[in-house]
Amino acid sequence: MTSEILKKCAVCPLECGADRFSSRGACGAGAEVEVSSFNLHFGEEPPVSGDKGSGTIFFTHCPLKCVFCQNYPISHLGHGKGVSEERLIDIMLELQEKGAHNINLVTPTHYTPQIVSALRAVKGKTLKIPVIYNSSGYDKTTSLRKLEGLIDIYMPDMKFSVERSGDLVCSISDYIKVNREALFEMYRQVGDFRINKEGVAVRGLIIRHLVLPGGISGTEKVLGFISRKLGKGVYLSLMAQYHPAGGSVGDPLLGRRLEPQEYEAAVYEAERLGLENCYTQDF
Repeated sequence: MTSEILKKCAVCPLECGADRFSSRGACGAGAEVEVSSFNLHFGEEPPVSGDKGSGTIFFTHCPLKCVFCQNYPISHLGHGKGVSEERLIDIMLELQEKGAHNINLVTPTHYTPQIVSALRAVKGKTLKIPVIYNSSGYDKTTSLRKLEGLIDIYMPDMKFSVERSGDLVCSISDYIKVNREALFEMYRQVGDFRINKEGVAVRGLIIRHLVLPGGISGTEKVLGFISRKLGKGVYLSLMAQYHPAGGSVGDPLLGRRLEPQEYEAAVYEAERLGLENCYTQDF
């Protein structure tokens, strides 16, 4: 089944139609999964990293290609190496053996068919810890449905909610529509974010929003949508770590760091809307 899907690729919303066995898709990926790195990561949200770390697997390439991507060498330049399905499974089990609280699949969208195949082989069998789907939020609902029962925690971005932002940062005109549909599907599958008595996440949806300089991300509209459509109890991570990277260096709008007052305004808006479960960062 995986091979058929990749012969005329429509895995992500770009639906480029590439035969990924003989060429690369618009995302930059071929049929073989490519991994940049994997390790225990302690810099995620507190219930994700816990005290033992999140077992992150950073996948190479990305359909979205944001000019400011904080992982530019991985997403744009393709830093990484190919791994077989068997090796991908081994990586998950190695991270579990090291004590990881979870398996954190970072930028997995374009490898969804291969991930489905790998997880079906081990989920609930040799792999006993929760699996996190950590994506840009630019995901097809049909692809997400194939992950149902295999993913415990969805951690998507909600990057922006201003139409012009897509053209400015990633040349994608349908991000907002696709992203909102994806969030609804993710929430349907896993429901509210749940944390065990040890303070570690076990299931549910948590949305990430990176505040961009100059209001480019439309943070007020992002937070307003979450409050109205998903509820005030939905977990949100409001991130402040933006810095110019890749194609945004020297850009008149994106070529500077976020200013403290811009992040403070975003935190204030979350509070004003009554969002109850918002992780913030020290600036």
